[in-house]
Amino acid sequence: MRLRLLTLAVAIAAGLGLVAPTSPASASTGGTPDGDTHPNVALIAFYDAEGRFRCSATLISPTVLVTAAHCTSGTLGKTLVTFESVLAEAPPSPLPVAADVTAGYTSEELAAAGYLSGTAHTHPQYSDFTDLDNWNDVGVIVLDEPVTDIAPAPLAELGAADAITQPRKTIFTAVGYGTEVRQAESGPQKPTPQSYPLIRRYVEMPGQKITPQVIQTNGNEKDPFGTGGTCFGDSGGSLWLDGKVVGVTSYGYTSNCRYIDGYQRIDIPVVADWLAPFLAS
Repeated sequence: MRLRLLTLAVAIAAGLGLVAPTSPASASTGGTPDGDTHPNVALIAFYDAEGRFRCSATLISPTVLVTAAHCTSGTLGKTLVTFESVLAEAPPSPLPVAADVTAGYTSEELAAAGYLSGTAHTHPQYSDFTDLDNWNDVGVIVLDEPVTDIAPAPLAELGAADAITQPRKTIFTAVGYGTEVRQAESGPQKPTPQSYPLIRRYVEMPGQKITPQVIQTNGNEKDPFGTGGTCFGDSGGSLWLDGKVVGVTSYGYTSNCRYIDGYQRIDIPVVADWLAPFLAS
């Protein structure tokens, strides 16, 4: 499913944040290196039946990170979690290879490599990019051990996005570890997603449209009111409104990540009700 999303088979279902197996990517299109601006946004890596992938996620309690459902569905074994803002400026990737790639990571091997570990859970009504009215592209990672030195991100109140009457005049901030779109050092000079540096960035974007399930933004770095957009690797990363997380990165319309970006709303009852038991435990 993850690789199929990259074919843009349907206009709305361009899966952001997904890279080929064992091929980690880097940072958002345009934007600013994050440093410690959003220390609660993490990179996650995991295996499924097709190989290894990575996404972004956000700590919302000492033991829970919220991400996209397509970053949790079908996960084998444990999910790797790291809050390092800079993982690699250039190859090779620091992410470990699982001892048994058919079973995924174990908590023991991730701890030995210096990473946190957690268990992936997917919203039971996730539509797998088939139903915009019931999108539910949200998942969580429940950590094996709590994080005590990073403050969790606050969640937006229910219906926060519904109060927006002029989306195009509203600026959202997206945070993640997505690929940077630029000219390669050699070969074809058309800007394309590049694999390094592997860092956390944030971008600012004007809104484009708000539906009961989805927030869309204009992710073109040339937009006079924005600084960039999300791209491969940003999936599951957080969308912020007035200092609170209102959504997670879900999809994009183009393969060069310079047009409309889509975010699963988490300020809606079908998501908030599902998250509540995880946050209460």
